[in-house]
Amino acid sequence: MAIIPQEVKTAWEDQVIAPVFTTTDTNGIPNSVYATCIRILDDSTFVVADNYFGKTKANIEAGSTGSILFLTSEKKGYQIKGTLVYESEGEYFDFMKSWNPDHLPGNAAVALKVDEVYSGSTKLA
Repeated sequence: MAIIPQEVKTAWEDQVIAPVFTTTDTNGIPNSVYATCIRILDDSTFVVADNYFGKTKANIEAGSTGSILFLTSEKKGYQIKGTLVYESEGEYFDFMKSWNPDHLPGNAAVALKVDEVYSGSTKLA
């Protein structure tokens, strides 16, 4: 597990479009979705709200790893890669429910446990 660098935490606060959350199916085919409901939980975990996942949920249940890609106002991109944990109750779920908008279902929480962090092709962690 890697630590999220301070540079990335600061950049996260300056993102300009919805982050992209990507998983893969058992054949390695990627599935990417815009995910507006993502927060940093701690130094090594992002939490994504499952509000309307279909393929994404199936990929996670099949053992997919994942990535989060985002862009700052200065057009600097960051990618976070890691293992995924899907939870419909527990710590990640409770955290997600504390900030997920009430009008969205919040079916479950996906924790991305950070393994690698990049800015462009430069590995940061």
